[in-house]
Amino acid sequence: MIREGLIVHRLVRIAFLAVAMATLPAGAANEEAVAKAQEAARSWLALTDSGNGARSWQASASLFKAGVPQDKWEQSLAAARGPLGALKSRTLSSATYSRTLPGAPDGEYVVIQYSSQFANKATAVETVTPMRENDGSWKVSGYFIR
Repeated sequence: MIREGLIVHRLVRIAFLAVAMATLPAGAANEEAVAKAQEAARSWLALTDSGNGARSWQASASLFKAGVPQDKWEQSLAAARGPLGALKSRTLSSATYSRTLPGAPDGEYVVIQYSSQFANKATAVETVTPMRENDGSWKVSGYFIR
């Protein structure tokens, strides 16, 4: 009886460890994806912060480029960011990995939100959504500021 209890206890521990080990790589992979997506977002935001709409469009994901012509993006960026003035600060609020987003094809995305402050707007929330491209690189597929 005691021996059966020990065997059951060991099997439960083994099963628990197997489940933990099976979920570890996925979590580690998501952490790596989030880190790469954040790096892509920072690089892309540097282009938008400098007012370089053409370069930010060129550095965007293919999904972004297919949805917004370059000249329209440049106009939209200038209209959205121009009145805000220069960036004063930007702090990461959240970064969430997802395989699905409303209105977007399934893929790998990271939705990143920043609390930002501009010369003419004390409080803003910037949402940047990098996605993994077919070549494995991470590029911004969406940007929204409010």
